[in-house]
Amino acid sequence: MNEPLAERLRPKNLEDYVSQTHLVGEQGALTPSIKQGLIPSMIFWGPPGTGKTTLANIVATESGRSFYTLSAINSGVKDVRDVIEKAKQSGGLFTTKNPILFIDEIHRFSKSQQDSLLQAVEKGWITLIGATTENPSFEVISALLSRCQVYILNAFDKNDLETLLKRAIEKDNIISKKNIKLKETNALIRLSGGDARKLLNIFELIVNSVEGDITITDKLVLEKVQNNTVRYDKTGEQHYDIISAFIKSIRGSDPNGAVYWLARMLEGGEDLKFIARRLLILASEDIGNANPTALVIANNTFQAVSTIGYPESRIILSQCATYLACSPKSNAAYTAINLAQQKVRETGDLSVPLEIRNAPTKLMKELGYGENYKYAHSYENNFAEQEFLPEEIKNTTFYNPGNNPREQSQKDFLKRRWKDKYDY
Repeated sequence: MNEPLAERLRPKNLEDYVSQTHLVGEQGALTPSIKQGLIPSMIFWGPPGTGKTTLANIVATESGRSFYTLSAINSGVKDVRDVIEKAKQSGGLFTTKNPILFIDEIHRFSKSQQDSLLQAVEKGWITLIGATTENPSFEVISALLSRCQVYILNAFDKNDLETLLKRAIEKDNIISKKNIKLKETNALIRLSGGDARKLLNIFELIVNSVEGDITITDKLVLEKVQNNTVRYDKTGEQHYDIISAFIKSIRGSDPNGAVYWLARMLEGGEDLKFIARRLLILASEDIGNANPTALVIANNTFQAVSTIGYPESRIILSQCATYLACSPKSNAAYTAINLAQQKVRETGDLSVPLEIRNAPTKLMKELGYGENYKYAHSYENNFAEQEFLPEEIKNTTFYNPGNNPREQSQKDFLKRRWKDKYDY
């Protein structure tokens, strides 16, 4: 029997399910629904190997539902309709426990395929659970998206991954028969990229390649993995490694590295819109206000790639990638929103200062809403110094413009306007 370790260790119930406590922990968003058996149609969005398929199976089991599954890679509209008809006949019309239809990689479904699901979801003939590694806002039609709850699954952290390794050593019928010492895990965890399936695949490869007692060290892991490289697989392990190399090449201002990794993805048949979306994100995250035109070009690239197919769109992607690689870089906007969100998590819902609150009613005006607000356009240079942050965090700096000509002009502007407040 050649069943992979990841499949052998697939949990069958919530007690054995690792990670995603924000969804299925004691206070998880899905926990009450599963316990009550009231399962909404939903989409699981997250990186590969984060337990989307496993969680869908567990939801069906825990709620006592029939479970049907389709893969968007090899299923058409007819397959969808056949499964829906089977679901209806199995009792979907006459019970509150509608059958669950699980669609893996739902982002690969065409508009017509997604349209074929609408009536069944709306009428309650099925409860749809879709799994995707792509942003549903881009890849799922709005009519279907509005009928589903979207739940985000996170990449596994170090503790989660070490838990899986220990479980394999202690409980797997094959691995547990070997004398294995888990001395170091850093290499395994780094190579997995938070993907539990990838972690277990690498671990099994290493265990099967060593005779006798085994001591897992970082050196052993790297030696064995380097000797067992695999071809690029757009749905498998190298998918995120290659896109990471691509993004890091552009971030590092190396157009040669950028077009090489772009070529690797193109030759491997990668989804063109997946590449274009990553360029769009990078244009804001890594270039930002150092060159705002980068975002315009990346957005136009995404639109063009969505309209023009392969092979012509490879030229557009190459132009965008090399332009972004040669652009000045700044992560100031990215850092600013990270700092601001962290401050919000630390301080909670601080009150909006009265002077900058909206005052649409007489009562609000009497309570001081909007009082002493300085309307910028009524002052010289369209500026009047005032505090826009809550009292508890006033004078906090989130945005620190980068060291490049365009953002230097922003620094100079802020210094002139705010004097001592923005002393960069």
